[in-house]
Amino acid sequence: MEYQRPNVAVDLAVLSVVEGALKVLLMRRDDAPVQGWAMPGGFVHIDASLDETVARVLHEKTRLADVHFEQLATYGAVDRDPRERVISIVYMALCPAEKLLASINGDADQVLASLSGPDGPATGPDGPLTLAFDHQMILGDVVTRLRGKLDYSAIGFALLPDLFTLRDAQIVHEAILGHPLTKPAFRRKLMDRGLIAPTGTFEKGRAYRPAELYQVKTEK
Repeated sequence: MEYQRPNVAVDLAVLSVVEGALKVLLMRRDDAPVQGWAMPGGFVHIDASLDETVARVLHEKTRLADVHFEQLATYGAVDRDPRERVISIVYMALCPAEKLLASINGDADQVLASLSGPDGPATGPDGPLTLAFDHQMILGDVVTRLRGKLDYSAIGFALLPDLFTLRDAQIVHEAILGHPLTKPAFRRKLMDRGLIAPTGTFEKGRAYRPAELYQVKTEK
């Protein structure tokens, strides 16, 4: 007996915090019957693992490599793709702003859209964007997951460079949560969690008093 087989794809929510706002990388789709903006994605090859597929899609679609990624969820509504039956495994890929901006490099078919919250639209420079497939719903799940993991994991630090200030860390956490944080309370909580360590070095090129640089503690 022959069984029909659905296609399996990987879609990536490529995230960063740019100028104090949570951003996601979206790509323009002009091909009918699916048009609009979408997360970068690709089909899983029969001889490739999921992690290998994520690395391939990152390289082919975004020119990114060596970024933190983790699986979000699987989406399999029968009608989510009007062309054919597609089950999508969605990953979050998180990287510092400088690295993501360098990968875009003026590509007109890519946009960094702002994510204001689980129920808010993905917004580009000219306003809300029309997203393809079920990607608007998925991005709402992305924001919810990010916010939920801030208190018990180091996921927010994947959006920062290797060395960062406490001010940088607060900006990232505020962007994810969507509201300001009280500086003394945030810094005290950050240090109490024991996830980061001072490096004894300080930022350079500042007109005001330079802040100390921190790094995420490595697991032993």
